Amino acid sequence: MEYKDYYKIMGVARDATPAEIKRMYRQLARKYHPDVSKAPDAEARFKELGEAYAVLKDVEKRAAYDQLGSNWKAGQDFRPPPDWNAGFEFSGAGGRDREAGGDFAGRASDFSDFFEALYGQGFDPVRQGRSAQHARGEDHHARIMIDLEDAYTGAMRTVTLQRPEVDAEGHVSMRVHQLNVTIPRGVHGGQHIRLTGQGSPGAGQGKPGDLYLEIGFNPHAHYRVEQRDVYLDLPVAPWEAALGATVKVPTPNGMIELKIPAKSVAGGKLRLKGRGIPGSTPGDFYALIQLALPPADSEAANAFYLYMAEQFPSFNPRAKLGV
Repeated sequence: MEYKDYYKIMGVARDATPAEIKRMYRQLARKYHPDVSKAPDAEARFKELGEAYAVLKDVEKRAAYDQLGSNWKAGQDFRPPPDWNAGFEFSGAGGRDREAGGDFAGRASDFSDFFEALYGQGFDPVRQGRSAQHARGEDHHARIMIDLEDAYTGAMRTVTLQRPEVDAEGHVSMRVHQLNVTIPRGVHGGQHIRLTGQGSPGAGQGKPGDLYLEIGFNPHAHYRVEQRDVYLDLPVAPWEAALGATVKVPTPNGMIELKIPAKSVAGGKLRLKGRGIPGSTPGDFYALIQLALPPADSEAANAFYLYMAEQFPSFNPRAKLGV
């Protein structure tokens, strides 16, 4: 994916103020508006400007873009890392507004793949109007990452969030703050934890908004998670798979003994019902059998493998491939 330098597209410095960005956008939007410009690439340039402005005019989108882009180098293929916006607090949810240039109305088709990769999955703040004298404050949203084990036991965790702020001169900086958050037992990926009153202050006597924390799981060395089900790739020796065995297996809530049935094959799935993430309907735990072969790193080991080859002359591991 091509990285888009929105500052270059807009022709502004990276420390440009919102007023400077708005002024430049209006100037360029008039220049490249398809109803005005005779340039053959006017429509494409107009859409590109609209996309750049949709990011740079918004304090939260701009701060996230600046943070993510700081690790990009010219000439590199760009892919946003998984959960790149975790810990980033933003206000509102959903919606894109219309600005100068009119025809760029925030239609999904008007945004590039680059834009959608960054902001198309829930990171799309919208400002809520506060015309009432006593209006409730805006809700805030953030995605946080927890360990899988926390979902099994519950935990109290200190969460660090960062939120963009604009100073008196119009420059954006990040405010970092910490919260003590109770992680409930049985929480699953995508679930939200609501912190009452932790959003924006209300206007007048209006109540403050809430903060919603969306849960994600940190990558784990052993386990994969799908909804409430947990998966483990379980290495098994050939003789354990062929003859059957009882082996020790780690799970997020402790070690267990698991029976490997005789004549098990690679890719076989052993299910432990209800051993996944807890809940009113708990998930399951799956051990996926992976055959682990001893290395042929000695004369005795080599001799044993030669002996096996002699004992199974008709065995063809590629028979299903038609070879």
